Amino acid sequence: MEAKQDRVVSIIYELRKNDINGEIIENLSIDHPLTFIFGKRQLLPKFEDNLRGRKVGESFSFLLECEDAYGPVQSNAIIDLPINTFEIDGKPDLNILQIGNIVPMMDNNGRRLNGVIKKIGIETVTMDFNHPMAGQDLYFKGEITGIREATEEELAHEHIHSGNNCDSCGDNVCNSRKSSDKGNGCGH
Repeated sequence: MEAKQDRVVSIIYELRKNDINGEIIENLSIDHPLTFIFGKRQLLPKFEDNLRGRKVGESFSFLLECEDAYGPVQSNAIIDLPINTFEIDGKPDLNILQIGNIVPMMDNNGRRLNGVIKKIGIETVTMDFNHPMAGQDLYFKGEITGIREATEEELAHEHIHSGNNCDSCGDNVCNSRKSSDKGNGCGH
């Protein structure tokens, strides 16, 4: 069986910054593989392109250039926010206001995004909302550890189901089934 559209694929890999000799960013082992439904836009498109057609036990190594990964650093994603944005009861929250802290925020459209505190001034806080790997080439080396057909339910929900609970599903239909007497929902 090969990695292709609507199949559940499991992989392990080592991710390095820039090239084969770069700093290790992430290392997934057989105990904690990445498992996803192929072709559901859960991963970077060029990442999936490099796995397409591969079989269980097959190794891979490839470089994703910055433009095919998380893109270049966007200067318009680095912004200054008023320091009172970080106040609780009229005082700056010193637990949050630390350089390097990742702070969950919402944009004007209600979308969640994480920002990294880069600088703290008297009146403003500079935050970087770029993806943490923006501006970097990414080198992957790994192996396909499993491939199976996705179930109809997994395809409908566009995520993998396992176990007997639905704690992380987020699908309203699935969660309503969980809370009813009819079963455990999607089991994710």
